Amino acid sequence: MTDTVLETGEERSPRSARLGGVREQEILRAAYELLGEVGYEALRLDAVASRARASKATLYRHWPGKAQLVADAVRVCKVANHDCPDTGSLRGDLVAALEIMSASMTSDDGPLFAGVVMAMLNDPEFAAEMRGIQDAKSMVAREIYDRAVSRGEIRAEIDPHLIDEIAPAQMFMQCFARGEPLDERFIDHLVDDILMPLLTR
Repeated sequence: MTDTVLETGEERSPRSARLGGVREQEILRAAYELLGEVGYEALRLDAVASRARASKATLYRHWPGKAQLVADAVRVCKVANHDCPDTGSLRGDLVAALEIMSASMTSDDGPLFAGVVMAMLNDPEFAAEMRGIQDAKSMVAREIYDRAVSRGEIRAEIDPHLIDEIAPAQMFMQCFARGEPLDERFIDHLVDDILMPLLTR
């Protein structure tokens, strides 16, 4: 029996019927830890249930399947904790945000997210769930953009999505594809030679 089918044959509850509170956090943390240890493909809901000291049926009552549970785990355990520092300037905000992104990519979570990207290519349902939580990350770029507009550093008609379109992809390529450091020199290059000219053109 796979992880996407209820063993009992009972009808799945709506996803909105959530546990909430500490219990939900424990389950999501267990899922996130296992994601880092074994990857998305090898992750099984019975292993999550065992680590969280919950029944597999409990998981299925609150999440339709693995894709939804893992996406929620990433959202709660990582994405929601992303900060948006206000340094007083557009360049400073961009550098600060990219430094946070760099720290995440080069930490123990880096390979986890590289694996998530690959899993999204192979699992359309999981990809849809992960794309559904991208708004939390996009809020960081939007806040940086709004501050810059209010300071008069950029024009309001500049596309705020340019930051999200360029920065994560370039950093992913630098770190995982090229195997090069996400150091101060690279961040300065990304900000000064690419992002700032595009945003202030």
